[in-house]
Amino acid sequence: MVLTVNRGVGAHDTDFARGQDETVARAWNTVRTHLRESAGARLFDQWLKPIALVAGTDPDTVRLALPSAFMTNWVRNHYGDRLLQEFRALLPGVRSVTIETGIAAATPVLKLAPAPEPVAAPATEPVVIAERPTLDPRFTFDRFVVDASNRVAFNAAKALAEPGVPRFSPLFLHSGTGQGKSHLMHAIAAAYLVAVPEAKVLMMSAERFMFDFVQALRNRDTHSFKLRLRSADLLLVDDLQFIAGKDSTQEEFFHTINEVMGAGKRLVISADRCPQGLDGVEARIMSRLSCGLVADIKTPDLALRRAVLERKLLDMPGAKVPGEVLDLLAARITASIRDLEGALNRVVAYAQLTGVEVDLEFAVATLGDVLRGAERRVTIDEIQKAVSAHFELKPVDLVSARRAVVVARPRQIAMYLAKRLTTRSLPEIGRKFGGRDHSTVIHAVRRIEELRDTDREIDTAVRVLLRELEG
Repeated sequence: MVLTVNRGVGAHDTDFARGQDETVARAWNTVRTHLRESAGARLFDQWLKPIALVAGTDPDTVRLALPSAFMTNWVRNHYGDRLLQEFRALLPGVRSVTIETGIAAATPVLKLAPAPEPVAAPATEPVVIAERPTLDPRFTFDRFVVDASNRVAFNAAKALAEPGVPRFSPLFLHSGTGQGKSHLMHAIAAAYLVAVPEAKVLMMSAERFMFDFVQALRNRDTHSFKLRLRSADLLLVDDLQFIAGKDSTQEEFFHTINEVMGAGKRLVISADRCPQGLDGVEARIMSRLSCGLVADIKTPDLALRRAVLERKLLDMPGAKVPGEVLDLLAARITASIRDLEGALNRVVAYAQLTGVEVDLEFAVATLGDVLRGAERRVTIDEIQKAVSAHFELKPVDLVSARRAVVVARPRQIAMYLAKRLTTRSLPEIGRKFGGRDHSTVIHAVRRIEELRDTDREIDTAVRVLLRELEG
C-alpha cells in the first residue's frame, strides 16, 4: 500500500501534512483488513487490493485511486458508501471519500510498514468486540424508492437509525419476498453506524441465530453467545419465520429480545408475515414484537416498479435503456422488486457483452424465459380471498353450505373467476368450494356470464376483481 507525499512546502507544514497522511494511512490499513474479511480473498484481490491511498490537501477528504476507469466505476458503485462508513468509523472528521483513476507517475510515494499484529491481553471474562456487520453498499436510504406502499416502513426505518433515545423499539417489518425488507435493514445499520461510529451493530438471519445457538450449546459456551447478542446497541434479525416450531431456539430468542428491549436498545425484526400470522411462533414472542411498531411493505404498483427501474439505471453509468423497455419490465415483472432489478441487470449486461443496442425486440429476446415465468399465476385461494373481501364475507362462507343470495352469488362469481383465471379442471374447482360437483361449477359460470350482460353491478364487480387479481 502506498501513500503519496507532496514536496515544496514549508518544514512545519510538511511535518503536519506528513503526520496527517500517516494517520489516514493507519486508518486505511484497518479499512483494508475489514474489506478483506468481509469481501473474501477472491473479490478483494480482484477489485479492492489495487486501491491506493493518495495524499490530499483537504483534511476532510480521503482520496483513493485505481489503475483503470473501469475498476474505478465498479468500486465507486459497489463500495463507495462502505468506504465512507469505514473511514468515518475510524476518523469522525472525514466527510467524503473520492475514488479516482490513476496516480501521477512523477509523484513520489511513501511505503508504510504494516501495522503490528495486536496482542490479546489475558482475560477471565469473554471480551465483546464491536460488531461490524457486512453491509451491501447499494442498500442505503437514498437508494430506496418511496411511495404510498412503503412510506410508513421507510420513515420508521429512518427514525430508528437516528441517534439518541429511540422513539420505538422493536421495529417489525413484514412483506413478501424481494419487496425491500433487507434493503431497509442494511440502510438502518449503515445510517446508525455513521451517526454512532462506536456502536455495536449485529445483523443476522433467524436461521443464523439458530445455527449459532446450537453451536454454542454443543460447545457448552452459551454465555459468550448471550453476551454477544445482548451487548449489541442495534440488533437486526431477518426472516423470523424460520424459527417457527424450534422450541429451544424460540426460548433463547425470547430472552434475547427481552434483554435488548429492556436495556432500551434498538431491535429490528423482519418476516414474510405480520407477527400474528407467524404460525408456530410462541404467543409471547408475537406479543413482544407487536408492542413496538409493525410496518408492512405492500406489493409495488406499476408506478413504483417503473420508478425503481429509473433509480436503478442511475447506478449503471453508460447504460442506455429506452423507456418502452422499462415500461415492458415494469408491466410484466410484478412479483418482486428483486426480480425486476435482476431483469434490468440481465438486459444491460447482455447488451454490453454483445455490443448490441437495447430496444424492445432485444429485451424480449433476452428475457423470454423471465417474462414467461413472470406471467401472473392466480390461485383459487387468492380468488376466494379477493371475492370475500370485496363482498365483505368470510372466506369460509364461500365453501360453506349456505344458499342465501348474499353468499351464493359471490360464490358463483368466485367459481367463474377460477374457471377464467386458472388452469384447474371443473372437478378441482368444485372440490375447492366445499366439495361441490363439477355441474355446479358449470352452472355458476353460465349464470355469471348471463348476469354480466344484464346486471351492471355484477359486471362492475367482476371487472374490479379481474383487474385486482390480474395485477
